[in-house]
Amino acid sequence: MYGFTTTLTDASLDQALARTIEALKAEGFGVLSDIDVQRAMKDKLGVEMRPYRILGACNPPLAHQALQAEPDIGLLLPCNVVVREEAPGRVVMGFLDPQTMVGLVDKPEIKSVADQAEQRLRRACGSLGGAV
Repeated sequence: MYGFTTTLTDASLDQALARTIEALKAEGFGVLSDIDVQRAMKDKLGVEMRPYRILGACNPPLAHQALQAEPDIGLLLPCNVVVREEAPGRVVMGFLDPQTMVGLVDKPEIKSVADQAEQRLRRACGSLGGAV
C-alpha cells in the first residue's frame, strides 16, 4: 500500500480539514499547497464530485535532509495528504507513506528521513481519532 487512512464520521469536510492541518502542525509539518480538486473538476470539466482536497505537507528539517541526500527528491515532495468526503458527515483523510520514496531512491539517508516522516505522519493520522 502507498498510504494509510483514517475516517471521521462526525465531521464536515471543513472540520476534518482544520483538524488535519492542526495534526500535521503538531508534528512539525506546514501546508505548502492546498488543491481543491472538486473546484478544479467543476471549473475545467464541468464535472460534479464530492469535496476532495490535496494538501502538500512539508516538514522543513526533514525536507532539507532529503534534498541534501538526493537533490532530485523534490520530484517526490511534499508529502501529500488527501481530505475527501465519502458521504455527508463521513470524511476520509489519506496520508502518503514516505516509505514509497525508499523504493524509488536507493540511499540510506533517504530511508532515515522516510522513517522519521512516516512516524510523524502516522502520529498525525492517529491523533485524528477516526477509524483506521
